[in-house]
Amino acid sequence: MMTMHKTPSQPGAALTDPVRYPSGASAPVRTKRAFVLVLLTLFVPGSAQIVAGDRKLGRIALRVTITVWALVLLTLFIALVNRSLLLSLATHPVGSLFIIVILVALALGWAFLFLNTLRIIRPALLAPGMRPIIAVVLAVSTVIGSGSLGYLAYVLNVSRNAIGSIFNAGPAIDPVDGRYNFLMMGGDAGDDRTGRRPDSLSVISVDAKTGESAIISVPRNLQNAQFSEGSPMRKIYPDGYNCGDECLINAVNTEVTNNYQDLYPGVADPGAQATLEAVSGTLGITVQAYVLVDMDGFAKLIDAMGGIGIKAGGWVPISGPVTDEANGIHGMPDGWIPAGDQHLNGFQALWYGRSREFVDDYARIARQQCVQQAMLKQLDPATLLTKFEDIANAGTKVVDSNISSNQLGSFVDLALKSKNQPVKRLTIGPPDFDASFSTVPDFDLIHSKVQETLASSNTPKASDAVVSYNGAAAGAVMAAGPLAGSVTAGQLPSPSSDFTPVTTTPDGTPITIELLNGLKAQGDEQGIRDLVATNGQCAPL
Repeated sequence: MMTMHKTPSQPGAALTDPVRYPSGASAPVRTKRAFVLVLLTLFVPGSAQIVAGDRKLGRIALRVTITVWALVLLTLFIALVNRSLLLSLATHPVGSLFIIVILVALALGWAFLFLNTLRIIRPALLAPGMRPIIAVVLAVSTVIGSGSLGYLAYVLNVSRNAIGSIFNAGPAIDPVDGRYNFLMMGGDAGDDRTGRRPDSLSVISVDAKTGESAIISVPRNLQNAQFSEGSPMRKIYPDGYNCGDECLINAVNTEVTNNYQDLYPGVADPGAQATLEAVSGTLGITVQAYVLVDMDGFAKLIDAMGGIGIKAGGWVPISGPVTDEANGIHGMPDGWIPAGDQHLNGFQALWYGRSREFVDDYARIARQQCVQQAMLKQLDPATLLTKFEDIANAGTKVVDSNISSNQLGSFVDLALKSKNQPVKRLTIGPPDFDASFSTVPDFDLIHSKVQETLASSNTPKASDAVVSYNGAAAGAVMAAGPLAGSVTAGQLPSPSSDFTPVTTTPDGTPITIELLNGLKAQGDEQGIRDLVATNGQCAPL
């Protein structure tokens, strides 16, 4: 008698298949089957349905899975060969919306597959003690898989909304002489002001190919600022912004906002645009775009980042109200930021970058440059991932810019190139020029120094990435008189991270809040100046 061997296509054999028909399997086999189906859905969505459920659904899901894997590999390839294209797609209003819709659809589809896998598992067949365990494993897998896609879609949507709020939809800008030049303005929009008065002006110049960058700081009290060729304000002030001591470069914004908006039809912020033109003409370069930071909201952005780390060269006061307007004397400080390694919250960082009591504007400029570098250093991928929503929401309240959102991706890519490279620096004032230079500036000399800074083929030392202002060293430069601005770079006080924070008096007594406040109470302003003279020295940690 011939023995008949059953094949998987015969009903009897199918009923003994524990994967598709678990009813006749032992309890351990059912448990193992449940874990395997969950893992299959997590790592190869659709495969659990093919082996144990609705094969038609499984085939559709598996095709989608393979397509997604192919797209991921393509994305990784693009990231290697053309990162800016990928970033441009992710930051483009239409492109980002398309990605968000796809991610949401994939997240919902994956969640449906997990629910379908739960049905296939048939929890009623599991041992009572295993049911909650399988339920937890399934829930965790759903969060890891579907939840991750949903969160990524949420982050992209937050980013898309923030980009739409901060950046405009204007035309893209091209590099000039191989560089992008961005004007960074920090100022207040107080109740007693029309428009925002920029108390901090600096140009970040970035090589369009290499990402090498330089920070050029312009003192707010620079006089006779030159407007660039083609600026409407050049017709009003053909010989420079020279209407007297009140015509400082940071007053351009307010004057244009109050009196000359009609010269800038269709421009969203005429005051900011005119300030950009004044900085362009003054430095002898083309500044293509501006980023305006409202200092009253700046603290929120720092807090959203989790604070910044700096090495402070000297104590910095958190100034109290002005008590003597004529001499610029404040009342008792509301607090102090000590010398040494510090982790600053938003409020402290704001004051660290804006305080100029007991020192001059140039020490403040050095600290502002340091804060800028510390922020860039702090914005690593881990910080962005964990604090992205807070940073994005704070940015919409703090930052305004005329940079086109369509070009943001390429600039993000450029910023990533710049992140770990040394930063050159130039200040149109001490330590690079004497203190009186901003009152009677030599624009030919400024143009020459700017070109020297941007065109130098010498690779800057690592220490050049650190901004420092030494009051005593700068004083030696100032003492040289009006021609001090023409000294070579090698004669200038060099920025260095090797400075020692001043934490004691000359006789070795520790500097404390009580000591500084005691000198203030005695009216010994000069004594405090001597102790905090090095507070322009700063390095990001």
